Amino acid sequence: MSEKKSRSGKQKSNRNIVGFIYFFALLFFAMIGYMIYFIGWQAEDLMGNAYNPRMEVFNDRFVRGAILSADGQVLAQTAVTDTRVNQDGSVNPEGTYTETRQYPFGGVFAQAVGYSTKGKTGLEALANFYLMQSNANPVTQVVNEIMETKSLGDNVVTTLDAGLQKVAYDALGDQKGAVIAVNPTTGEVLAMASKPSFDPNTIVEDWDDIVNNQSAAAPLLNRCTQGLYAPGSTFKIVMALEYMREHPNDWQDFHFDCDGEYQDPADERYVVHCYGGETHGSEDLSSAFANSCNAAFSKIGTLTDPKKLLETGDALLFNQDLPISITSSKSRLKLAADADPWTLMQTAIGQGDTMMSPLHEVILSAAIANGGVLVEPTLLRQVQSADGKVVKTFGEGAKRTLMSVEEASTLGGFMRRVVTEGTASVLRKADYEAAGKTGSAEVVKNGEKSTTAWFTGFAPYEHPEIAICVVVEDGETGGRTAAPIARKVLDYWLEERG
Repeated sequence: MSEKKSRSGKQKSNRNIVGFIYFFALLFFAMIGYMIYFIGWQAEDLMGNAYNPRMEVFNDRFVRGAILSADGQVLAQTAVTDTRVNQDGSVNPEGTYTETRQYPFGGVFAQAVGYSTKGKTGLEALANFYLMQSNANPVTQVVNEIMETKSLGDNVVTTLDAGLQKVAYDALGDQKGAVIAVNPTTGEVLAMASKPSFDPNTIVEDWDDIVNNQSAAAPLLNRCTQGLYAPGSTFKIVMALEYMREHPNDWQDFHFDCDGEYQDPADERYVVHCYGGETHGSEDLSSAFANSCNAAFSKIGTLTDPKKLLETGDALLFNQDLPISITSSKSRLKLAADADPWTLMQTAIGQGDTMMSPLHEVILSAAIANGGVLVEPTLLRQVQSADGKVVKTFGEGAKRTLMSVEEASTLGGFMRRVVTEGTASVLRKADYEAAGKTGSAEVVKNGEKSTTAWFTGFAPYEHPEIAICVVVEDGETGGRTAAPIARKVLDYWLEERG
């Protein structure tokens, strides 16, 4: 009996030991798995984080690398002044060593490139990990370590085109607003201009003044990605898509006789007028879109199921983080399931509580231009060593389908008609075929009414190379204020650049 108990005890003990072995083996492999995941997916983000104290160690070893445009222009660089050693090699006891971060384009790229003092923003933050590494000749690095001299950090090549950025920045003039352009087939961000701007070369000296005036001008705000505005009639892109989805078999039969206004049959107080009291007459969905007919789309709003509109909004990235690697704001589309007719009428014309960023607008245009598929926006193209050797290449952005090919084709056709017959007439005689949508959102600031002018679109129509969004605060209309800016940017990209 005692032998059986002994064997039973040993077997139980052996099972416990095996259990512990399995447990620690599982723990070990879990740690290995996490380390692989960390090194492959998280290390660069965490190591490059501006708040990571470990980066100070790299700062003592490497001179921060340069940020370059896609067309080879220097957007940011570090100038080194070292007078500690004389030309004959003797030590200068009164010599000094200084590093100065320089931004040759001043305010033109200020929000996109950012700054590396007073914290890090924009591309300075996004590319921090690469700028503070060095793939220079290892022998040179060893010699520099012995001589207590810093090695040159790697340079980062961005997707931004300096020529296009300058055109966009200048086209905004003295107006507050933003211009963002992307390649719809690759997701590369080509331009990202925001005004008012600031000079990153003097950010330390100007900091207090800039911060104190933030409420008025907000020059630190990247209006392309962080600005939120009532979308006005550009939201009719979403509403047209929603109407087609709710009426898949008969949306072509939509008809509206525009006499300049739409009045809710259930409540005469609810009236929406077309801009400037225009009357558009007999319209189908396409012509109502081209004419930016508020009356027709207000009626469409009353025919819309709020729940389904919210589902479409979710599919089009509303109320969620947008797929870009720098700081951006969430666009807002909020509707109650039992939203009243007035709320639906206002929502349908891009007023009410709906808010969008220029980034979101250009994402939608890019997806339409690319057959319904969004290639997520990217800002980095390559990492190069100080001597120009490519050490890392960034691929295209991830792809996600926002709408079907047929839906994108139909919306693209609507947007083309906006140029050929509708409100974007400034693009009508261009040597390329453009497609787009204008918008004029009425807003109230400090008790005074003003207009936010929009244009979003793409070109060429048949084989798109660029998608663009322009927003101008305190403008006239989208057709008069924003579309002419878009024309200058598109002209440069498609006709004038070398």
